[in-house]
Amino acid sequence: MPKLRRQLREDHAEASISIWKEALFGVELLLLHTAPVFYGLGVPRGDRSAVVLIPCFLGTDPQMGHLHHWLNRIGYRAYFSRIGVNAGCPNLLVRERLAPTIDRALAATGRKVHLIGHSLGGVMARSIAANRPKDIASVITLAAPFRGTVAHRSILCAAESVRKETLYEHGARVLSDCYTPRCTCEFVNSLRHKLPASVARTAIYTRADGVVDWRYCRTGDDQSDFEVPGTHVGLVYNSSVYTIIANRLVEAGSTKPAIRAARA
Repeated sequence: MPKLRRQLREDHAEASISIWKEALFGVELLLLHTAPVFYGLGVPRGDRSAVVLIPCFLGTDPQMGHLHHWLNRIGYRAYFSRIGVNAGCPNLLVRERLAPTIDRALAATGRKVHLIGHSLGGVMARSIAANRPKDIASVITLAAPFRGTVAHRSILCAAESVRKETLYEHGARVLSDCYTPRCTCEFVNSLRHKLPASVARTAIYTRADGVVDWRYCRTGDDQSDFEVPGTHVGLVYNSSVYTIIANRLVEAGSTKPAIRAARA
């Protein structure tokens, strides 16, 4: 196992993992509907604070629908990201689509916001928290390879296709190294720094991950890292994940107001 160094974004490489097990995510979805936690049983109630959900690479908000409805059910105010398909320059997606959603959540509650991101969505969540720590109460990542893009070959190929399309579509609006670890945009630069202590961190991962190397989805802090059984895709439907989220949101809290006013 490669040693997890203190700095982030360690590698960009192909992971030697089997993606076929990801087809089992449907089992997790079925089991979720039989789990008491999905109906709000046995978990602490929320404080009506805002939780913004960010989908995975090539994902959309509807994929986070079960989590969204569940968070509302247990006492939070859940927000979809409104970024559309999560494919394209993350820097632009965060600045032009995700930031306005966070601003609306801040304005509606007057309190710091929680972020939950799946895979690439989790990487985006950490970037936002690094840039806006006064507005963010906590970040919960689900199988997010924030230490480095070490993924199955098919995912890397898809990312390269998105990179080419992004360069073609946006031209001078993005850097030539967009969608690579070499990029020097605000999004990538923020990932090279640790989150401030004021932002509570939770990293949930599965060793059966068939999309990214699970070792790059951990903070290295046993108090922040949580392993669960299941697939990469299925973490948004995983009852064990829901239990962890409920407990960690309560522990993080967001009763304190955001230090600065939300941007218009």
